[in-house]
Amino acid sequence: MKFPAPVSVEWMADLIGAEISGNRSAQISGINEIHKVMKGDLVFVDHPKYYDTCLNSEASFIIINTKEVAVPEGKTILIVAEPFESYLKIVNHFKPFVAAEKSISDNLIIGEGSIIMPNVFVGKDVVIGKNSVIYPNVSLLDGTIIGDNVVIQAGSVIGSDAFYYNTKKNRESWFKRMQSCGNVVIEDNVEIGAGCTIDRGVTAETRIGFGTKMDNMVHIGHDTTIGKNCLFAAQVGIAGGTIIEDGVTLWGQVGVSKTLTIGANAVVLAQSGVPSSLAGGKTYFGYPAEDASLKRRELVWIKRIPELWKKVME
Repeated sequence: MKFPAPVSVEWMADLIGAEISGNRSAQISGINEIHKVMKGDLVFVDHPKYYDTCLNSEASFIIINTKEVAVPEGKTILIVAEPFESYLKIVNHFKPFVAAEKSISDNLIIGEGSIIMPNVFVGKDVVIGKNSVIYPNVSLLDGTIIGDNVVIQAGSVIGSDAFYYNTKKNRESWFKRMQSCGNVVIEDNVEIGAGCTIDRGVTAETRIGFGTKMDNMVHIGHDTTIGKNCLFAAQVGIAGGTIIEDGVTLWGQVGVSKTLTIGANAVVLAQSGVPSSLAGGKTYFGYPAEDASLKRRELVWIKRIPELWKKVME
């Protein structure tokens, strides 16, 4: 999330009650989580396992809960007792929750020829391009951006909060939601089936690329980037932070784990599970998803095990 205007380190330290170490004169342009962070951004870290990752990332500013780290040259650390609480305070300051008072926000921007059918909900700061069709009972939540010639079938929800929690077992509630302040961007010529759900980015965007088509009941997790001209059959589920490159086909009930990449023009056959990255240009099957031709041979040999065992025992 970019701030409306850059803020000083001193201003931010005052907001969250932090001690400053390092460069005190720089301006903070926004806040991001580690998977999307860029120069000028602020990121938080509250576990020693991830200290080095954050300190050596593109982030210029790091909220951290220790003084016992070396501050990289040119960077700034903001030391607080609970970095996650500081993150929430920043997000609530710049993007506070405001309940909707009507079904379609007054600041909707909609292009020529686009149609919104009855019972659609449109939140704040939504943009819809030209010649798009939004079917009944669709929810377009705050900040959603939709291109030209997009079709969203009935009952889909675009821009719901990320399924993303800060986990600590030393408090009564182990799981505390990391408040989402990102959005969803749907490019031109995308079609989204009925009952689909696309989560907004935690601090950045979830993006659906040009020409991609989705069947019914597809779920796309937070901060996922879908390339151009992808095809997803019913009940595909993709976890957060994943990159799906151009031309990928995922057949029915494929499950894709988080923060991995599926290469361009890959095909994953129905009911397969993808726990790690896949190279492009191949067809995959099974769990874990592997080259489909090898997987089929493996299944043939598995079926022959009783026969082979019988021969061994004779």
